[in-house]
Amino acid sequence: MNSMIIIIAVILSIVIGRMKKINIGLPAMAFAYLIGSFLLNMKPGAIIALWPMGIFFVILAISLFFNFANENGTLETLASNLLYRFRAYPAMLPVVIFFVAALIAALGAGYYAVMVILTPIALIICNKINVNPLIGGLAVDLGGQVGSNFMISLNGVIFRNLITGEGYSSEIAFTTTLTIFIIYLIMAFVIITGMMFFSRKQTLSGAGQSINLSEELKKAVPFNQKQKINLSLIFIFVAILLIPSFLHFMFPGAKMLTFINSKIDVGLIAIIFAIIALFLGLGDDKSVISRVPWNTLIMISGMGMLTAVAVKAGTIQLLAHWVSTSIPIGLIPVTLSIVAAFVNIIGGSFVGVVAPALFPVVASVAHLTGLNPTLLYTCLTVGGLATGISPFSAGGAIIMGFTKESERDVMFRRELFIGLPVSIACAVVASLIYFAIVG
Repeated sequence: MNSMIIIIAVILSIVIGRMKKINIGLPAMAFAYLIGSFLLNMKPGAIIALWPMGIFFVILAISLFFNFANENGTLETLASNLLYRFRAYPAMLPVVIFFVAALIAALGAGYYAVMVILTPIALIICNKINVNPLIGGLAVDLGGQVGSNFMISLNGVIFRNLITGEGYSSEIAFTTTLTIFIIYLIMAFVIITGMMFFSRKQTLSGAGQSINLSEELKKAVPFNQKQKINLSLIFIFVAILLIPSFLHFMFPGAKMLTFINSKIDVGLIAIIFAIIALFLGLGDDKSVISRVPWNTLIMISGMGMLTAVAVKAGTIQLLAHWVSTSIPIGLIPVTLSIVAAFVNIIGGSFVGVVAPALFPVVASVAHLTGLNPTLLYTCLTVGGLATGISPFSAGGAIIMGFTKESERDVMFRRELFIGLPVSIACAVVASLIYFAIVG
């Protein structure tokens, strides 16, 4: 009975948030208190302790550091430079946009910042080179997701924390996020190149010819001194985080590498680099703090509290038991991928709603069936992220927002009946192939 009430509470949190345009995390917190206190007899202090402090701190710290690059224009200048260099190869521009979006997101801009920065550029370029603008929107959406999945970017950090929170080692968490990054990168690239190949509007005869984009895609100004310093800090930050992890992964028996790797913490290091950026005058602290994704933090924390209450009530174990006993073991990975895809269409945020709710299910299913947890986490994540192009999601809505008003109905239909089915189908195929390889 309690489990059914919790499931209803999760659905109500999502519905209330979507209908009333309020943060989903707020009703989730309220339901966590009401259910935990009055149905599970938990003390209020114990409910407050369910606040996911680890994830909250890591996202806050990373945002503080990378927001300097957002504020001083480092990432916009980098994007403009990269796009300008490929202006003479118009048929390749959607692919270039995809990789630029991935790079900018991986460097800390995050998915939503990338969508806002690159979507209008992508739509303009596609119209100029006579390519279906849906491809441009998909290039930014999928590229932003790929970059955010990088091990030290927003999605990657959240995934690692959720996985270690289920009792898995940091090595398994790192390997899993690396696998998610690679699989989703391959899948996204296949979608973009496949859509370009089959697009009826693409003018193949224009490949290799120069098109005048001077009005919309001007030559980027050189990096100023602040931006050069900011880029250097970002590369040093990435090196400090990744090199010890990769070396420890390659040489697990080396005691010194094990010691160094155990002392690396992405959130604490990000705080140090944020302080360095402040001392170097790379941005204003008030502006940087205002750019922190507080809405995402509240959403993730609220859903995290409600999910923790669900764990206390045994809801996660019941769902995991149903998946483990009612679904043939060979179909479990693809089932998780499909479930995540459809839940994310409703929830609207994979990292804020779906991942905190379903990652505990994955851990339980892995324990009950003996399936590789990396396989299950990857299939679920690939399926959930694949629905970012949905017109009901933030990504799809941003693309429609930058589309000309007279063409928005067309874009809506393209997202709903082309982009969304293609993305989900590719996620299912990717899950099946990956399972066939490692299962």
